[in-house]
Amino acid sequence: MNCIQLALSDTAKADALRGVLARSAPIEVVCVKVPELDRACVVVVDQDHFDSLPMPLATPEKVVLISSNDPGSLKSAWDAGVVSVISDQDPLNTAVLAILAACLRTGAARPKEDAPKVPN
Repeated sequence: MNCIQLALSDTAKADALRGVLARSAPIEVVCVKVPELDRACVVVVDQDHFDSLPMPLATPEKVVLISSNDPGSLKSAWDAGVVSVISDQDPLNTAVLAILAACLRTGAARPKEDAPKVPN
């Protein structure tokens, strides 16, 4: 499945983020209760969902963590190799930028190649 999964405890924030991403991202955006890294190009999680992910992360570049700025949360993200960590106090647009950057890293945001042209 080539999609962005949002696994956030704050359902209102997840719905708002899904709405913005649906207009901005070139791929499907879905809200999930349990993130599945092998079925998504990017997974956006809060600290509770991050703590439930199996460690070590096979593909930490797929994870965007929305977390508080406490040292323990930041250390756990660093130790797991997560590239994108944003504050839960950051505006929605900051989250969108981090998610779209993760899409670019994983190749999900690349436009599909045109069909080969047949010579005349």
